[in-house]
Amino acid sequence: MQSLNRFRCLSPASLCFRWLASRGSCRKLFIGGLSYDTNETILKDAFGQYGEIIEAVKVICDHVSGKSKGYGFVQFTSEDDAHIALKEMDGQSLDGRNIRVTYAHKG
Repeated sequence: MQSLNRFRCLSPASLCFRWLASRGSCRKLFIGGLSYDTNETILKDAFGQYGEIIEAVKVICDHVSGKSKGYGFVQFTSEDDAHIALKEMDGQSLDGRNIRVTYAHKG
């Protein structure tokens, strides 16, 4: 019961961060609100200034039309770099749109 009480004292943000850390998702960011003109090169250039990116930056596109769905993912080699990128880029303008940046998680 003591461990349960200990977790009740933690903030929801702290619990979320611990959950994400345990799943290994603290290096991968979800980027929403992208302009339909934003491509993977633009996304990589914008986020690459915050650290080394692993895997291909991915803008999600419709399978039929090939057009962007307005969101994508960036994965960093370091949790610290991902955290800094999230803090610096969330709410910023990219290609004329204010983007939303959160930690990605499997749903």
